Amino acid sequence: MTDETTQKNTEKTKERTMDIFSDLAGSNEQLRKWVSYMSALWQRGANKRTKIVLMLGIILGLLFYVSAVRPPADFPVNTLILVEQGQGLNTITQSLQEQGVVRSGIAARFIAKIYGVEKGIQSGDYLFKQPANIFTVIKRMSNGVFGLDPVTIRVVDGQSVAQIAKTLEKKMMRFDSEKFLAIAGKHEGYLFPDTYYFLPNATEKQLVGAMVDNFENHYAEVAEAAKKTGLSKHEVVTLASLVQLEAWKYDDQRKIAGVLYNRLAINMPLQVDVSFIYIMNKGSFEVTRADMRHQSPYNTYVHKGLPPGPIGSPSLAALKATVYPEGRENNWIFYLADSSGTTHFSKTYAQHLVKKRKYIDNR
Repeated sequence: MTDETTQKNTEKTKERTMDIFSDLAGSNEQLRKWVSYMSALWQRGANKRTKIVLMLGIILGLLFYVSAVRPPADFPVNTLILVEQGQGLNTITQSLQEQGVVRSGIAARFIAKIYGVEKGIQSGDYLFKQPANIFTVIKRMSNGVFGLDPVTIRVVDGQSVAQIAKTLEKKMMRFDSEKFLAIAGKHEGYLFPDTYYFLPNATEKQLVGAMVDNFENHYAEVAEAAKKTGLSKHEVVTLASLVQLEAWKYDDQRKIAGVLYNRLAINMPLQVDVSFIYIMNKGSFEVTRADMRHQSPYNTYVHKGLPPGPIGSPSLAALKATVYPEGRENNWIFYLADSSGTTHFSKTYAQHLVKKRKYIDNR
């Protein structure tokens, strides 16, 4: 074998060796640059001892990357990672390892000290949308880059606290339904229907507080008119919650509010079917005669006057319809909606039955 052939075989062996390390480096740009740099040194004909040192350096670097730097296989993507306030570096890095954020708590401590941020890890919730290596994790946490984007929450007109809880449960990342219901229960009707933008780690108290504050801001628009109804604020909100679910068109809501005022004036039961949505989650066409005898204080067939509180969150339109009712002077007492959604009003029960046969029974 000639010297030239031997030289070519040696070069090929070198290339294959460096290709192996390049493959191990994978898509990590820093490691690939490192391998490329070492390859260049190799190609420049470093002596045998230097080659061995360089080779060992590459091997140790790759081992460090594989065992400590790269993200764990079960990295918690789209999961809130909590760094609690007041924790020391040892506790934080151990917690990160236990949560699957880093492969090695010891390596995380070492890198934090190299960066000079061993006392600079900021507490709070962090969110990673894709796996991150240990350098990225430490860098983000030392700079307080939490990665939290607002979540859009839509509270629909007329929703009850229980229904709102189900909406929040689907969207919020750290949400306790029982805790929310315990806090929000006393605010039934006062969680204003609107579109909200909350950080995914917002607490139940923060959620309720924002919605109640929003209600108070909007109620201010009808507060003066509400005083003229003769009802308390709580009674206005309660009546508006019934009006909200009885009709969706504002004009119909105003007329229905007028009917309900008229029923209250003559001490007639309100007989509002929508209260059964709150009592037993049943719509108007599902309510039976037995249901109408249910002894719930919210049953407006059994108990006269307003129920003890709202059955859902009324919109601003429903609140306005309640404080600016229409048709009280017409002495309407009855109403029904046909299949097209049009509401028909009557002064007497006889008139009501005629319209029922015409628009309901014969449709």
